[in-house]
Amino acid sequence: MMKRSRKPTVRPAMSDRTIERAARLLAAAGDPARLRMLEILAAGERDVGGLADALDAQLSTISQRLRLLRTEGLVAARRDGKHVYYALADHHVRALIHTVLAHADHEASAVA
Repeated sequence: MMKRSRKPTVRPAMSDRTIERAARLLAAAGDPARLRMLEILAAGERDVGGLADALDAQLSTISQRLRLLRTEGLVAARRDGKHVYYALADHHVRALIHTVLAHADHEASAVA
């Protein structure tokens, strides 16, 4: 009788909790307006007024977007007197934004 080879069980490398967290991060960054904001912040920190000017948007709209991005841990805030400056939270976020934009640009130029 021939032995049947058994395929090894493949287990996910990441926990369900980690996958769910990553999905929330991608969803927060996945809105075009928020992604544009993250792209601007990748170049350096800005205050709400600077972001509003760069994005031609209302201060309240910028604040709402920042609140979500901050809640999800994609941006960090730094207070300097009366001003609050926002920046990408860390090098992981910077790499994520750079990589996704580079990939999208590569895909777009490959189609053209």
